[in-house]
Amino acid sequence: PGFFYPSSCNKMAALASAAPAPAPASASVPVVQVPVSAPSPPVTAAVLNGSVVKLHPVVLSSIVDSYERRNEGAGRVIGTLLGTVDKQSVEVTNCFSVPHNESEDEVAVDMEFAKNMYDLHRKVSSNEVIVGWYATGNDITEHSVLIHEYYSREAHNPIHLTVDTSLHGGRMNIKAYISASMGVPSKTMGVMFTPLTVKYVYYDTERIGVDLIMKTCHNPNRTVGLTSDLQQVGTAATRVQDALSTVLQYAEDVLSGKVTADNTVGRFLMDLVNQVPKIPPEDFETMLNSNINDLLMVTYLSNLTQAQIALNEKLLNL
Repeated sequence: PGFFYPSSCNKMAALASAAPAPAPASASVPVVQVPVSAPSPPVTAAVLNGSVVKLHPVVLSSIVDSYERRNEGAGRVIGTLLGTVDKQSVEVTNCFSVPHNESEDEVAVDMEFAKNMYDLHRKVSSNEVIVGWYATGNDITEHSVLIHEYYSREAHNPIHLTVDTSLHGGRMNIKAYISASMGVPSKTMGVMFTPLTVKYVYYDTERIGVDLIMKTCHNPNRTVGLTSDLQQVGTAATRVQDALSTVLQYAEDVLSGKVTADNTVGRFLMDLVNQVPKIPPEDFETMLNSNINDLLMVTYLSNLTQAQIALNEKLLNL
């Protein structure tokens, strides 16, 4: 099911072809009908063959940060999504905001800025390509169709990500869409936005930052200090110990008949056991103590260097 907007966007469509670029919007409205010109050949090879969008935390942080730093009077922000594509999904690993202006009857996007930013990013991460664009808000508007047409020239079947920064319902709704042309050939064509499944994934380094941010939820001042390396090791060891306790309790409940055995869980446990390296306890203890000694030595040298620098600064100020 969907809703159609009347095809009264001829003026905006003409403006989109002359202006530096179109501007986006976001929404849950799956269908928008508006005259659309034939897209140019795609520049990148990003093609969505699956129905899953994998989103990294750094992308959401960048979008929220750009929204908080938006120009005065701007209702929303838009930007380019970067990542990789495979046969099953699109993985969004980075993004950058793009300046734009929009009103009720026109929209303009700084395409030159977007191109320069992408060229600079390619010098750092050559494996990341344009996979779509994002917009803050909760609606897909006629402006979104024009902006989506521009990104269709940069990537084949780009995704459109909407981030509801207004927190409707007390939470930040995040949705992803892919467009498909519809209508009568050689006549007025429309664009239908089909929702995709959004999954949140992260690298190990991102997990550390997310865990640290989550601690601020329970802090009245909304601030939290960085933990030392030893504290992080202790926290990780405690988490592993809790997970092992849960697994052991599950195994005991299955053996005692309290819980019905699950073949899927059993296969996961078997894979987990097979991945554990077979190391004699004595060798493991020696290796662990050696690594701890190295860590303590590095920590000691770092503190000694900081003390020497602080002492030198005080002597120079005398």
